[in-house]
Amino acid sequence: MQNVQQKIFCYICGMSAESIITDWKKKIYKPFYWLEGEENFYIDKVMNYAEHDILSESEASFNLTVFYGRDAAWTDVLNTCRRFPMFAERQVVLLKEAQHMKDIAKLEPYFDQPQPSTVLVIAYKEKKLDARTKFAKTVKQKGELLTTKKIYDSELPKWIVQMVQQHDYTINQKAALLLADHIGNDLSRIENEVNKILVNLRSRKNITEEDIETYVGISKEFNAFELQNAIGQKDFPKAIRIIQYFENNPKAAPIQLLLPTLYSFFSKVAMIFSLTGSESGMAQAIGVNSYFVKDYIQAAKNYGIQGVEKILLLLHYYNLRSIGIGDADTANADLMKELLVKIMY
Repeated sequence: MQNVQQKIFCYICGMSAESIITDWKKKIYKPFYWLEGEENFYIDKVMNYAEHDILSESEASFNLTVFYGRDAAWTDVLNTCRRFPMFAERQVVLLKEAQHMKDIAKLEPYFDQPQPSTVLVIAYKEKKLDARTKFAKTVKQKGELLTTKKIYDSELPKWIVQMVQQHDYTINQKAALLLADHIGNDLSRIENEVNKILVNLRSRKNITEEDIETYVGISKEFNAFELQNAIGQKDFPKAIRIIQYFENNPKAAPIQLLLPTLYSFFSKVAMIFSLTGSESGMAQAIGVNSYFVKDYIQAAKNYGIQGVEKILLLLHYYNLRSIGIGDADTANADLMKELLVKIMY
């Protein structure tokens, strides 16, 4: 299990957030931790553990201090870090939203000579330090640096599979794709939805499309992914049924979601024409899960290069109409039906 956890956290960032938490569970502490980057999910994981689990409840009442960068003065942070803990081996100081703190570089003298009994954890979200600066070099040399980055959409299904395995469960590929396609790159929400499903599985150990439909509210038959496949397979009746479902359930898949999804699909289909070799190689080249690359290859065969170019132009044109450019009156469902006819006939 630890190996799975390690893989999943390293999947996003250079060093593992899970390894930091594992060290803390073993009472191994560095003088300070700098958490930075685009993916808040892992930063929040570490900060949440630091706030609620390093100290006992009784210790925290005297030895936990939380600052917010927008309001905190660097002198207050520095002075708090230098004090000694009360009735405990260590104190924990958290600096949240540090990207908003003025004069944060003035903490550098503390980084050079940190207080051994203080665990300082700094969350510097949505940004990264300039590695060329002396401040950044001091952070890297004297403390523990965690840099995160956003996961690519094409990697989300794999991430979901690994995250579910972390809980000693499994999820089939289509269910993972449904979840990723519906929620997008919001790792916290994905984890929350998975936890909600797991609570309801009882003795079962595998998450299916039916579970996604029941507990997340995503139809396994009527969703953007199924529409994409129906169009790729030139299955007009199925595509129309899905559009009619969306017409009766507007929140299920608004046109602002459908058109970009289809454009992304056919943009990748267009890349197929310039590729040779194995299906796994093609999947890697176009940035999709190898489990689904056959759908892209089949769409390329069904439409040909000129047909795919025509579809991309149509999607652009109907996207403009959907936002009122050149068309202020046509209902979204009617636009989608009209688009389907022009794509397939």
